[in-house]
Amino acid sequence: MEKLNFLKNGVLRLPPGFRFHPTDEELVVQYLRRKVLAWPLPATIIPEVDVCKADPWDLPGDLEQERYFFSTREAKYPNTNRSNRATVSGYWKATGLDKQIVTSRGNQAVGMKKTLVFYRGKAPNGCRTDWIMHEYRVVPQHNNPMQTNAVPVENWVLCRIFLKKRSAKNDEVGKPRTTNSPVFYDFLTKGDRTHLNLVPSSSSSVSSGITQVSSIESDEHEETSCCNSVPCLRTKP
Repeated sequence: MEKLNFLKNGVLRLPPGFRFHPTDEELVVQYLRRKVLAWPLPATIIPEVDVCKADPWDLPGDLEQERYFFSTREAKYPNTNRSNRATVSGYWKATGLDKQIVTSRGNQAVGMKKTLVFYRGKAPNGCRTDWIMHEYRVVPQHNNPMQTNAVPVENWVLCRIFLKKRSAKNDEVGKPRTTNSPVFYDFLTKGDRTHLNLVPSSSSSVSSGITQVSSIESDEHEETSCCNSVPCLRTKP
């Protein structure tokens, strides 16, 4: 008999203050292995759901939290071990190498963890999303007589599905960078001096704080006046 039941209509409902954050070893040893061998579970807390019958956002549970499901693997082709992971509008694609789950005592391998990413569309031209799934499976333990003699009920796996959160740094990738650095203008160019020679209105002369520069006719006189006009650009304290 299972001791506690926290599932209501297939959705996890924990009392206030309780959180379900098991380790990889606890998921494999305390839940998945017991499920495979039809042993009593510590609690009814993980629902049975075929994760490939729906898209990840349509699976039961809170989309903002990690969700755990018992699921069975469906062979993609007869007489093969390759799983069919196609969903309604996409597919799960394995990435990287499978990770071995080792016990904290004795360094004994008890399971394997596969990481998958959800893609929208049809393979192999799907669009990658931020949905991640960790698929756990049990490995046989030949030195354990209880498990060696037991017959697995079904080809169960345990799936942990969550939405990968993007950092603020990743969100800014591809966006134009804005800086608050000051902009400097070269008032010594001929074009700018032409604008400075215009007689400003009384309101604009007060707001700009720049002393009016007189017009210059000859090139020789222009060089001298330019040098003399530099201090004029400084406002007195």
